[in-house]
Amino acid sequence: MTVPPQRTNPKRVPRRRKSSTAVPAAPQREGGEQRIAKLLARAGIASRREIERMIADGRIALNGEKITTPATLLHDVTGVTVDGRPVRPPKATRLYRFHKPQRALTAEFDPKGRRTIYDVLPPGLPRLVPVGRLDFMTEGLLLLTNDGELKRQLELPRTGVVRTYRARAYGEITQDQLESLAEGFTIEGVRYGSINANLERSSGRNRWIEMSLTEGKNREVRRVLEHLGLQVSRLIRTSYGPLSLEGLSPGAVDEVAQDELVEFRRTLK
Repeated sequence: MTVPPQRTNPKRVPRRRKSSTAVPAAPQREGGEQRIAKLLARAGIASRREIERMIADGRIALNGEKITTPATLLHDVTGVTVDGRPVRPPKATRLYRFHKPQRALTAEFDPKGRRTIYDVLPPGLPRLVPVGRLDFMTEGLLLLTNDGELKRQLELPRTGVVRTYRARAYGEITQDQLESLAEGFTIEGVRYGSINANLERSSGRNRWIEMSLTEGKNREVRRVLEHLGLQVSRLIRTSYGPLSLEGLSPGAVDEVAQDELVEFRRTLK
């Protein structure tokens, strides 16, 4: 399936060759203790919230004793195990672009037996966690990282990272209606922030719409367009911050160059 051509954004960081120097994991405060959830997130185990659930499920232990609270303070991960396996110290931060295809769940496992992104990813990659989610039928750019703290930082709305989507939808819509989304709005009690939306082209009653936003509420783009009376038939995330989908076919993955990753992190609030 071919992704429709994208408009060039001059602000995007150009693709470069990978640098041989890795970005170090975020340093710990010298001599200081930190919450175990933060330490394990930096080690790439999972997000802080997921780690809290793992603690509640009794999956995390220290020197053989189950940890019962995410408020536990530690200097490092020495003696910590997850599901009985020792946790290794944080490795250098790595970030990947992945073209998530349709009909793939952004999860490690699906009780319904549906395909997940981990069924699609090629072998040989390090342990990676997704930055945010794309729903089952949404395709496009999904970032993956081994650094739970970077994942958390990129997901927070306050960091201001712009996510851009292109939607093919059926129905009638005007540019004025789309521009009204910039003011923010409420749907069924849920408040949505400003969205920059543009009507790119029309063919009959089919519309291609580009939408840029800085938050990632569940199925946000689909719900907004459905609220406007449109039926979404295809949804593609084309960029996340300065990183674009360009050059990636469905199911393909590549590592973001380290100098590009450094520059990206500098832009985060």
